[in-house]
Amino acid sequence: MKKENPGQAENTLMATRNLIREAVERLGLPPVVYDYLKDPARFVEVSIPVEMDDGSIRLFTGYRSQHNNALGPYKGGIRFHPESDPDEVKALSMWMTLKCALIGIPFGGGKGAVVCEPRQLSMKEKERLSRGYIRALAGVLGPEIDIPAPDMYTDAQVMAWMADEYARIMQKSALGVVTGKPLLVGGSVGREEATSRGVLFAAREAVRVSGISLQNCRVAVQGAGNVGGYAALLLHEAGAKIVAISDSRAGVYNPEGLDAGAVMKHKKATGSLAGFPGAEEITNEQLLTIDCDILIPAARENQITAANAAAVKARIVVEGANGPTTPEADQILKEKGVLLVPDVLANSGGVTVSYFEWVQNNYGYYWDAETVNKCLEEKMVDAFHKIYNFTRENSGHLHMRSGAYMYAIRKIADAMQSRGWF
Repeated sequence: MKKENPGQAENTLMATRNLIREAVERLGLPPVVYDYLKDPARFVEVSIPVEMDDGSIRLFTGYRSQHNNALGPYKGGIRFHPESDPDEVKALSMWMTLKCALIGIPFGGGKGAVVCEPRQLSMKEKERLSRGYIRALAGVLGPEIDIPAPDMYTDAQVMAWMADEYARIMQKSALGVVTGKPLLVGGSVGREEATSRGVLFAAREAVRVSGISLQNCRVAVQGAGNVGGYAALLLHEAGAKIVAISDSRAGVYNPEGLDAGAVMKHKKATGSLAGFPGAEEITNEQLLTIDCDILIPAARENQITAANAAAVKARIVVEGANGPTTPEADQILKEKGVLLVPDVLANSGGVTVSYFEWVQNNYGYYWDAETVNKCLEEKMVDAFHKIYNFTRENSGHLHMRSGAYMYAIRKIADAMQSRGWF
């Protein structure tokens, strides 16, 4: 199995392929397993015509990557982002395959994107774009085929439009075609903060195996969006001391601790964290090297790199974002003795509660928040300790990413073999 060009290590797709290849080799699996997993089973690119508010027609590019469905239907979010490209979407779909295998839910991996600047679209333009995406891809989507969900700059409203458009095309109700919907149209309680709650559980278990307490642990959170914002709030409620939070424009720091609720209210009122009283203003880059116990990168890919990993002071890194740590930085953190909880485990709370939503749609019976959160906690805690122990037994202490990939790929390979794929 050929290793991807090491000079392209910053390319997320290449890095992911290399991790998959290494896991297949360490497990002693046949090379065909890597051949199946290095590329999506299907990748679709579409042009989506949208009537803008001024009457003009504009074409947007959309993607859907369906990576592997050995364990069940493809599952993964749709992001609206100006920098999305095929390599990113393919890598994200691979991570979704791994997440579902790790957390133990009957889905495979998928991912979608539309190349656009959503903040420049009116609500009506965004609705027409959302419906256009479904019209272009309805033939390869469905509750038992491929089930999208929210991602960057998409939300419950976007999912409601997409579910409605799919129902119109199919001429039947199909609530389970997407997850992350509003409660009134088949959504699940707890879905909005599910990824962040999963990060909380992952951080709590990482602290426990490290022999320290979450109470008064100093936490720095990069990202104040849906994942980072809720994670800061939940960790604050659990007794941790939030010493730093940042968004795309600015960050705030106070070694004595920040009131996460007040910080998020300030951001909502002003549109930025800048100017929050009683805190020092810092950059995203500075936040990553703040003196803290737990660092949660919950923004975008490639934030912890070879250039700054040696300066990371946190004892524990919990990846709230997808791909925030480059392979070179991964190795540096391992050598420093940092316990890193990888994205494919740490941020799998979202897809887990999406699965719960899909189950509820299929049964037509809906759970309360206590049931959802309890089931999520059980899944996250069980998965954390399985991967932590598997890592210690098979690939060395404190390097959970390689352990997670090996554990997930073993399950996927067994499923493929049972189906007769090789």
